Amino acid sequence: MSETDDAQAQAGTAEGQGPVLISEALDERLEEKRDELFEEFDLRDEFPPAVLREAERRVENVGQEIQDELDDRHDLRDLTAWTTDPADAQDFDDALSVEEHDDEYVLYVHIADVSHYVHPDSLMWEEAVERCNTVYLPAYTTHMLPPALAETVCSLVPEEDRLAHTVEMHLDKENLSFEEIDIYKSVINSDERLTYTQCEHRLDDEDAPLHDENQLAFELADRMHEQRKADGSLVLNPRRDRAHTMIEECMLKANKAVTHTLMWDRGVEAMYRVHPQPTPDQWNEALKEIQELNGVSIPGEAFGDDPRKAVNAALEESPGRSLDKIQRAVLKVMPRAKYMNDPFGGHHALNFDIYGHFTSPIRRLSDLINHWIVHTNEVPEDLIELCDRASDKQKDGETAERLYKQFMQEQGLDPHAVNNRGLEVVDAEDADHDV
Repeated sequence: MSETDDAQAQAGTAEGQGPVLISEALDERLEEKRDELFEEFDLRDEFPPAVLREAERRVENVGQEIQDELDDRHDLRDLTAWTTDPADAQDFDDALSVEEHDDEYVLYVHIADVSHYVHPDSLMWEEAVERCNTVYLPAYTTHMLPPALAETVCSLVPEEDRLAHTVEMHLDKENLSFEEIDIYKSVINSDERLTYTQCEHRLDDEDAPLHDENQLAFELADRMHEQRKADGSLVLNPRRDRAHTMIEECMLKANKAVTHTLMWDRGVEAMYRVHPQPTPDQWNEALKEIQELNGVSIPGEAFGDDPRKAVNAALEESPGRSLDKIQRAVLKVMPRAKYMNDPFGGHHALNFDIYGHFTSPIRRLSDLINHWIVHTNEVPEDLIELCDRASDKQKDGETAERLYKQFMQEQGLDPHAVNNRGLEVVDAEDADHDV
């Protein structure tokens, strides 16, 4: 079987099942609900024409611009790099490279250099401040920045030179601590674009292209994951596949590296991510609810220790049907994470003393601003207001997503299936759903 016809195309996978088929009438009701939610939560859908025109102009003649940038950037085009994303991803804004040496690993996380194209004097920046986040509804996305960016210059497509912001991390081979962190502007040329399913295939096939690189990246990511759990990081989804684990752990490591650099090496304000901890009574309430679930128990050695470790133990030993219930019990007592201009208080769920976002500037304002601060060392004068606004708009987007999924269920649709497979409007007699 060729890779284009491999497991991801087989029946049973989202790709193999094809889109969920709905009637035109149901499609209209979904559109009406979206419009209602966008108005209620002041979420922008369409971009102003001036912003779209600026984006279109900004992506013209970029080939020469990228070549001109080589004199002032690290040329990493010969370094093996690849992206790994969902099958239906429209943009590929992060890529990995990894090396193993006698006494260290070198992990490179390359992020599309969005701040090269979107800066505080641009209309796109102003629009990003209004939106703060990309909002993902099942089968419908409202972008923070014009799609022209994500689809062209800020998409790390294979075999094309692209501007990137690279986080180069030298990790001690024994304890995976940071030996050296270097953050710089670069030019990369991705070798390949993989889906998560293709990544799993590459890991299994020793003769497949990029097998060794993916295997090394996963082995490193798996060690980082286990170390994070041992340190007390809360892992609410313990059964992710290897591909997701690889990307998640590498992005967490890069985010941590950047924010440690900003705080400890530079001592500057930034958009840090702070997650307060529940009170002892709230944790006791959650653990009591978990213990009362059928077929679930918290191992004796975990109970009474760090509550995050107790939850991790319960999740790993519980039947699959209980995962959602355990997750809900924890999330009910968890305060919301928020953006702040200083990191003190840390990130409780991750058990990081300092944390922030850097790896998704195409869809999060916090990351875009942190890219700007890293490169220029200039902190926006209204940083506190930006932190508050980003926190509020994230909450608005998540609430709209929850209400939209609830409406879908009322219409007989499975939001999870729609999210994985997408929607297609067909004649009523051919629709899966026409309620």
